[in-house]
Amino acid sequence: MNLNSNLELNNDQRAFVNSAKQFANEFIIDKAIEWDKKGIFPKEVLKKSAEYGFAGIYVSEDYGGAGLSRLDAALIFEELAYACPSTSAFLSIHNMTAWMLDQYGNKELKEKYLKTITKMDNICSYCLTEPGSGSDSNAMRTKGYNDKSNSSLIVSGSKAFISGAGDSDLYFVMMKTDLENKNETSCVIIEKNIGGISFGKNEEKMGWKNQPTRVVSFDNCKVPAENIIGKPGEGFKIAMQGLDGGRINIASCSLGAARYCIDKCLSYVNERKQFGKFLKDFQNIQFKISDMITDYNAARLMVHQAANALDKKQNDTTVKSAMAKKFATDLCYRICDEALQIHGGYGYLSDYGIEKMVRDCRVHKILEGTNEIMKLIISRKFL
Repeated sequence: MNLNSNLELNNDQRAFVNSAKQFANEFIIDKAIEWDKKGIFPKEVLKKSAEYGFAGIYVSEDYGGAGLSRLDAALIFEELAYACPSTSAFLSIHNMTAWMLDQYGNKELKEKYLKTITKMDNICSYCLTEPGSGSDSNAMRTKGYNDKSNSSLIVSGSKAFISGAGDSDLYFVMMKTDLENKNETSCVIIEKNIGGISFGKNEEKMGWKNQPTRVVSFDNCKVPAENIIGKPGEGFKIAMQGLDGGRINIASCSLGAARYCIDKCLSYVNERKQFGKFLKDFQNIQFKISDMITDYNAARLMVHQAANALDKKQNDTTVKSAMAKKFATDLCYRICDEALQIHGGYGYLSDYGIEKMVRDCRVHKILEGTNEIMKLIISRKFL
């Protein structure tokens, strides 16, 4: 059953959704379980995605981007996540950094890096969280000191839970850049091969096993001062605006996983018999399927509403992104877990792909701001 069949898409949207589906079917879906089991980071597939425009979805066409909308991106990430949420989520992180540079970087910095990013010649990671500061991003301790010539920053500190760390080529790092004003945060691009950067061990995780997650440490890294995105002190604004879109993207990845699990369930209950009846004939199963489809559609509506708000630059985009992220990741995780329950022992086996969806989606309730932080953002808007 095609749950997307009732979406009102224009011709362009249908074209790139079909393109995303084709890419996912050809390069991802049959390999996703193997990547998960072996911890394979599919860099060649990521690079291939750039040929489809998926490395700069909402980056301007002047710098090799596709120039699409946030709603378009939500549709693409959902389709890719249907094949593998982890791969789709990493692409969403890469796209978030590309947008930050496109939106706030000066012409020289964009000329230096952006086309290499949209071609996936440079794979990017987003570095905000630190070992001692998770949701409290203002408490970060990574700092960049001006050297004597004021032409470089000397960077020291560390970042934790960084997707792609060690394999990515560029790191978009949030740091303090003015010791006199401890609230000044800047966003700085740091290249992997610069001296003084090192990476911790690849973390052993519950899900997202096909993308590396490491601590990134900076020990007196000398970075060109021209690598600051925007103005010094704009980093927190850039990071938070990036997260508005990132939350919509990760919610879209949850939608893809949920739709995959619903489709699996629809096939399973039409084929599996218990006590002489197909599972679909049991009222309990009918109610479960009904709830799953209703929840999926409700979550998708909220995600698309938030994406539209971001496209239109409405003044409540942050709260709408927070609501969409919280609502969709909670409901879609529940859908995946319910699908596993319907499949019984088969759902617990890796070959069916459902247990991977459960594991991959669990972290969506934590990253890009925990769902508890989303509740704070929402409540502060109205209280």
